[in-house]
Amino acid sequence: MKFSEQKSIKTYGLNEMIDKHIGKRETPKREAFEYELRLDLLGNAIKQARKERHLTQEELVELVGVKKSQISKLENNLTDARFETIIKVFDALNAKINFRVELLNEDVKLA
Repeated sequence: MKFSEQKSIKTYGLNEMIDKHIGKRETPKREAFEYELRLDLLGNAIKQARKERHLTQEELVELVGVKKSQISKLENNLTDARFETIIKVFDALNAKINFRVELLNEDVKLA
């Protein structure tokens, strides 16, 4: 078969693959996947910022005032952290953080 006669290969985008293998947006499985992904990104951001500041986990513990296990769990995405703790960690790292609030296309109903 000549090169020009070969069949074209179908390509898929990341969102198509996630929809197919994880589930469509707003389904419980997809929501759980995206939640875990956000925790993973948060943990990586903390670890990277700590290393860029040339701090050990123990030194960050001293700055934040929490147990070493909490910092370790945050960096390794093993726990949900209190918002207050996350703020303290980034303050100790002298890092600016941004949170994005996304409103769903749903009306708010009063009871």
